[in-house]
Amino acid sequence: MASRPRLPRPDDEAPVFVISVAAELAGMHAQTLRQYDRIGLVTPSRTRGGGRRYSARDVEMLREVQRLSQEEGISLPGIARILELENRVDALQARIAEVTLEAERLRIAAFGGSRVFSVGPGGEIFASRLGERPRRRPGGGSASQALVLWRP
Repeated sequence: MASRPRLPRPDDEAPVFVISVAAELAGMHAQTLRQYDRIGLVTPSRTRGGGRRYSARDVEMLREVQRLSQEEGISLPGIARILELENRVDALQARIAEVTLEAERLRIAAFGGSRVFSVGPGGEIFASRLGERPRRRPGGGSASQALVLWRP
């Protein structure tokens, strides 16, 4: 049996819903969506003719605004502040991820991906490069050949 070709599914950001459909999906009146757009709570994309187009993410946001308003009793300016702070947190988390990746890249470039240390019999610690032999104690004598590989 031949399978049907899969229909492409829009991603969460694709502006696909007209205002009446978005209002129905969110369980609200279309006028409420217009008000939220005017005050900047949920701002949909616009067509060339100026019509609003809502994404699945916009519909989720509308539901969250409604929940915060009705169940939590938060005012619309309070909800706007919450959404602003959530956006800041998301942006900061993305920046932390970028900086973490860059720090890891620099660490690998500087240390070849690993730091190698040798420890003398008296507890002295010597940094080494990958592939180097541990240092011997000044004045000769036998030193441990043990290496410890440290990876954060």
